Amino acid sequence: MDKTLSRDGTSIAYRRHGDGPPVVLVGGALSTAADLAPLAALLAPRFSVVTYDRRGRGESGDGGPYTPRREIEDLAAVAAVAGEHVSLFGMLSGGALALEAQAAGLPVALLAVYEPPYTPGTAGLLYKSRCTTLLHRLLASGDRGGAVELYLSRTGVPEETIARMRRAPLWSGLETVAHTLAYDDALLGDGSVPAGRLASVTARTLVVTGGFSTAQARATAVALAAAVPRARHRTLTGQNRELAPHVIAPVLADFFGKHVFARQAS
Repeated sequence: MDKTLSRDGTSIAYRRHGDGPPVVLVGGALSTAADLAPLAALLAPRFSVVTYDRRGRGESGDGGPYTPRREIEDLAAVAAVAGEHVSLFGMLSGGALALEAQAAGLPVALLAVYEPPYTPGTAGLLYKSRCTTLLHRLLASGDRGGAVELYLSRTGVPEETIARMRRAPLWSGLETVAHTLAYDDALLGDGSVPAGRLASVTARTLVVTGGFSTAQARATAVALAAAVPRARHRTLTGQNRELAPHVIAPVLADFFGKHVFARQAS
């Protein structure tokens, strides 16, 4: 992987796929650039797709202490090497990061996000607060496995599936990046949709949810689309939190391609 330096000197690893208008893919919790490679491969025939290891994961560094601002600066550094007029696609908490970066002034013309996991509403905010407290307690005690299990259970993974995952080789890799769960948690604040900040988003934005996703996820997407000035909402039939690359790829290609090539033609 190639490397670029974030503003604080942290090394951020990235990989480029294909050639064409630049698109940066931003992964969610526990993910690395490798997890987005299948989607990147599907987009590569039309775009120059950049995937990267977010701070503290894979081959990227982890300068501290963590603040969401540092992750915004990481994304800005990756966007700069991707090229001019970059588009962004953020998955889950990566979507929250992409939205925050654009609201903070990252020059992005086109932005797509899939189910940023805000939890608005009284019950949702209380649930987020309790999860945050427990997550920090687990990480402070060195229980990385417990932190990963908390995240998986919170996202709806059944207990029996988690038990099988604990016995699988992939589990050690998840524990290695478990500390970054606190980073994703910080990006989401108290869990409410940050409508005030998102009003500053200038990019044409596509907010996507799955037809089989939870009612909470769908309601959050509608709230996000209402908060972002140039946003629209789309539901993908048959999809849930585990989004299939071959389903989202043509949606992104159409959204990014239609507006990018129209701008080039003008």
